[in-house]
Amino acid sequence: MQAIKLNMALQGGGAHGAFTWGVLDRLLEMELLCFDSISGTSAGAMNAIALVQGWLEGGAVGAREKLSQFWYGIATPDLLTQPKHVEWWRNLSQHLSPYDLNPFDINPLKDLLESQVDFERIRSQKEIKLYIAATHVQTGGARVFREHELQVECLLASACLPTLHKAVEINGDYFWDGGFSANPMIRSLIRDTSTADLLIILLQPLVRNDVPVTAKAIQERMHEIMFQSSFVGEISDAMEHIDHLKQVPWLLGKEEKRWRQARFHLIEPDELLVSMESISKFDTRKSFLESLRDRGRMQADVWLSQNQHKIGVVSSWAR
Repeated sequence: MQAIKLNMALQGGGAHGAFTWGVLDRLLEMELLCFDSISGTSAGAMNAIALVQGWLEGGAVGAREKLSQFWYGIATPDLLTQPKHVEWWRNLSQHLSPYDLNPFDINPLKDLLESQVDFERIRSQKEIKLYIAATHVQTGGARVFREHELQVECLLASACLPTLHKAVEINGDYFWDGGFSANPMIRSLIRDTSTADLLIILLQPLVRNDVPVTAKAIQERMHEIMFQSSFVGEISDAMEHIDHLKQVPWLLGKEEKRWRQARFHLIEPDELLVSMESISKFDTRKSFLESLRDRGRMQADVWLSQNQHKIGVVSSWAR
């Protein structure tokens, strides 16, 4: 049997990233699956770093174990993280900044990452390319950290919501959540690698059919668009670039060939995840995370039954 090699782009979405955990858990059961490059933003960055750390320790089995270890590491008992408490904190953060509410910038995620990830090993490995996106506060542009420069602050920057945590300082620059500028980043996965198949795993749908009319629904949709706009723009540009290259077949450089050969695959959230309010992205109850994982596994299983035979052959998604 021939190896199945993928590039992957993992979208952010807070606790909803447990859905991606489930998708990855199912994909890692595939025989002869391997990865060239992975980009991740926010929760997608956490899934990416856990997968690579586990892969280095024990291949697909190790990756599944490390993903599980990470998500159970952030899980809280069901009685301690009720959504109403999260709502109270979010309302408070609209009036006070993290510089007031959390002056010492206490972040349990930092301790968890440092205990589970060997960043020296991540930086020295050459097996899987990593692209971790954060947003430069002063310019608003995307800053993509590569595997050879990763440190815990890069992951914290990628997941830094400015209403909850102070901007993360790295070498004199300051960063917020990568969802504002690259959610997820895809261009480099095509340009820098020889692997043609790119699987994008989203946590919010590309298209919503309903038009919001209530104040709450309008706010929800506004936030969705804000965190999706960078990806929508990048994928649109990518498709236009590919269409242009088809019109100029005499351009035969290495990069042009990679763009022409690119094959796109997409796993979107299921109907239940799509219907959830944004407040649920802060819900880290163990039972909630497990339910998202299970739904992610089911969604991946459906996608594989319909599209696995297309990997390495043709795109299963065209925008």
